[in-house]
Amino acid sequence: MFKNLEGKGLIIHHWDTDGISSAKLLIEKLKEKDIDNKTPILGNYFLTEKELREYAKNDFIIIADMSLPENNIKRLSKKAEVMIFDHHLGPIINNVFHHNPIIKGENPDKYPSASWIVNDYLQNDINLYALLGIIGDHEEKIKNNSEFVKIINGFCKKQNLSFEDLHKMVYLLDSNYKIGDKKAVENAPYILLNTIEPQEILKNKAWNRNLKNLDKEMNEILKSKNEEIDGIILKKINTPYNIISTVTRKISWASGKNTLVVNSGFFKDKDQIYARTNKSAEPMIKRGKELGLKCGGKKEVLGAIVPKEKTKDFLNEIINYLKS
Repeated sequence: MFKNLEGKGLIIHHWDTDGISSAKLLIEKLKEKDIDNKTPILGNYFLTEKELREYAKNDFIIIADMSLPENNIKRLSKKAEVMIFDHHLGPIINNVFHHNPIIKGENPDKYPSASWIVNDYLQNDINLYALLGIIGDHEEKIKNNSEFVKIINGFCKKQNLSFEDLHKMVYLLDSNYKIGDKKAVENAPYILLNTIEPQEILKNKAWNRNLKNLDKEMNEILKSKNEEIDGIILKKINTPYNIISTVTRKISWASGKNTLVVNSGFFKDKDQIYARTNKSAEPMIKRGKELGLKCGGKKEVLGAIVPKEKTKDFLNEIINYLKS
């Protein structure tokens, strides 16, 4: 399975629960290897020149739950053996091991998270970490997936846990990236490796402190007024917390409408744009990349990092696409 991976290794993973859970499963499997883990600069869906130079020194690199730009992958694969485990939209990248059933035409409902894809590849039994990634990416919506709600409920019954317990674990794990603590994100897989009982996650004092502060900020943001343009919800926020995806998800799922959120407070010179759509987001993800923007997502999700002077134009393009 990983026999060809020799020398110094690195796992590059997304900063959310799905990425952290995927990293935990991989580190556990590769515990005999000389391996480290990193997440990109929080908020970046790409690697900086400094990161590329540093990471390229490794002999093998595993990328989990991130659709990094193709030029990043090609740069890393010049000297390193590269493997990718992902479920986001993007091109099939040749000359590396690219395990992403979604871009090969499989039903996304069968592969709801990178953690599930990794766990399946490792031939593990169903476990907490395979499921946390799923709940992290879908939250309550996973209850609409009859196959996976049965799996999750069966697991919870055996482990004397509730769906709400798993949901809170996700929020606790996600609190690390939302407060902007990159080191805590990178340490989280090792905390999970040393976790014996699931209740230990629920009782983690640092993560609970994070969550308390985030809940206060989130409530203030959600109370503020939204704009609406031809049935599309547009919300502009200014927060140093990396909570744009959660804000978008809550508004979109509560309203059932196409939702666009712009955060001008996370980066000094760039804005975060996040969208949840009722039609395929793929054309706008493709358009964003054509414009040279850092852009990615899934069937119904678009995330982009946009220079402030280009935000208005790209927002208008997204709105016009959603209206058409």
